[in-house]
Amino acid sequence: LVVLAAIAALAYFGVLSPAKLLPEKCLFEPGLFCGGHKVQPTQTTLIIENNVEGRTITINSVSVGGCSGTFSTTLSGGDKNTFVLTGCSNGVVKDKFRGEMTIGYTEQSTNLSKTAYGTLNTKIEQ
Repeated sequence: LVVLAAIAALAYFGVLSPAKLLPEKCLFEPGLFCGGHKVQPTQTTLIIENNVEGRTITINSVSVGGCSGTFSTTLSGGDKNTFVLTGCSNGVVKDKFRGEMTIGYTEQSTNLSKTAYGTLNTKIEQ
């Protein structure tokens, strides 16, 4: 009975919360690589790398959760760039953040517009 009471108390105060135990991750579909990220209450920063040699793309839009921005950044194979999204409403410092990511880009060789999807799990920093 004492053990059950202890487990119930730990669960009630969030010590056993799986959200606090999950690792941080920033993943895109193959071809794009998330080289780094930082989520703040009103801003999200992503470092995106074009991971396909010989393919040049132009990033047109980036969205994470409810935050988005428009860009016109060209990345050759192996190049990376930092994208900063402002005016976000991500939550408060120390909370967990989980957001779906969408990258709109154009392949230079074919001039086709495409969309890449990903997920971001992290904590909100100051």
